[in-house]
Amino acid sequence: MSSTDAVYQELADLLREVELLNSTGSVLSWDEQTYMPTGGSEHRANQLALLAGLTHERRVSPRIGELLAELQSADLGDPDGDVAVNVREAKRNFERATKLPKRLVEELSRTTSLAQQAWISARKDSEFAKFLPWLKKMIALKREEAAAHGAPSGVAYDALLDDYEPGMTAARVAEVFAPLRDALVPLVAAIQAAPKQPPAEIVERHYPVTAQKVFVDAAARRIGFDMERGRIDESAHPFCSGFGPGDCRLTTRFHDHHFNSAFFGVLHEAGHGMYEQGLRADQMGLGVGQACSLGIHESQSRMWENFVGRSRAFWQYFYSSAQQAFPTALGDVSLDDFHFAINDVRPSFIRVEADEVTYNLHIMLRFEMEQKLLSGELEAEDVPTAWNETFQKFFALTPENDAHGCLQDIHWGAGLFGYFPTYALGNMYAAQFFETAQAELGDLNALFAAGDFRPLKEWLNANIHAHGKRYPAGRLVEVVTGKPLSHEPLMRQLTAKFSELYGL
Repeated sequence: MSSTDAVYQELADLLREVELLNSTGSVLSWDEQTYMPTGGSEHRANQLALLAGLTHERRVSPRIGELLAELQSADLGDPDGDVAVNVREAKRNFERATKLPKRLVEELSRTTSLAQQAWISARKDSEFAKFLPWLKKMIALKREEAAAHGAPSGVAYDALLDDYEPGMTAARVAEVFAPLRDALVPLVAAIQAAPKQPPAEIVERHYPVTAQKVFVDAAARRIGFDMERGRIDESAHPFCSGFGPGDCRLTTRFHDHHFNSAFFGVLHEAGHGMYEQGLRADQMGLGVGQACSLGIHESQSRMWENFVGRSRAFWQYFYSSAQQAFPTALGDVSLDDFHFAINDVRPSFIRVEADEVTYNLHIMLRFEMEQKLLSGELEAEDVPTAWNETFQKFFALTPENDAHGCLQDIHWGAGLFGYFPTYALGNMYAAQFFETAQAELGDLNALFAAGDFRPLKEWLNANIHAHGKRYPAGRLVEVVTGKPLSHEPLMRQLTAKFSELYGL
């Protein structure tokens, strides 16, 4: 073994230890959101803070810095090869981590844990006042974090966005969102004015939760989520946690009079889960064994939820099973009516239950508001009023309460400022990837109608998952599709699908 190989191996071993500690904290966070009794909140917050501090100490170990310095002038081979990419990503992570004091890391962890519990209670009771002190504290901490990181642009929001979508800036997000919004608004208006409207009440009939649990489990398995390496549980807000090789957890929430919520929530989280399960186990904790970005991660979930799960071909295969599972709700419903109902497009309050046409407007609203919260242009106390006013501007609707308005998402309680834009970016990435997959794999609808989802999953494994962070998100899109990111593939798919459904 050469000296360079020995240095690299030591670095890789240290980074894997960091990831083991980090994933241990993730298990505790998952438990907090699923099974932990509420009385354990403060103790869990202390546990997580301690682990966060220990993980941070390992992450900023002087030895990691020394090893990176030794490798800086070494010949690491192909710059897109595993070793070079892993060193590049280790350097980026080390430089970002060393800017944060351990005190701040621990306090962010502790506050995040307690703030999420406060959010759950506030959302349940629809009382923003219960969450307000925690939101104030979280904003102060995230401003401190942004200042510590700094950003070449001088914009605090960019320093936080860079955690989730490396290299992306608020200005660039606004630039790609503008033409998407300009195209979405007239499409939404045309759909609302269409004389042909879906029988939306179908998805609001009675769907027993027990039957839903069996049905969503079967669907997740069928599209390719490996239950030998994963599971599905319930939480106040749906999420996916990948703890490492062989252990990926999905959560959803069930409503017995809302079919879409749990079913499409599970398809969405299963898309995330299949990405986690598709990462290279031999590269755990290293760049090529980690997801490219949150936007790319979101492209996987939105693809399976919408481009696959809401397609007619998908239900050609699954609908008879759905009728057997829910005979009272669906026994007298045709496939065409059901397909139209699950693709109902109308402005609505809840982001995670929004249709795929209006969904991006929910993201643009949050993107606009959290920039103002970080900059100080908007104060935490004024969030409910500002939310309702902005929602009225975007959707011509006013939430009837905070649970349907500013309290519906867990993200600000979880400290995830800068995360929201990745959802809409993910929709655009997904459409561009899906077009390319169709061109390379042939008639995907014929495959879906036959219950064959393996070709698409394997295509994603090879073209997206296996690369990890080999390429930045923008470059990955060009490597896979041959074109830079554009809103046009998404608008082509939305326009074609909903023009046919609504007779436009």
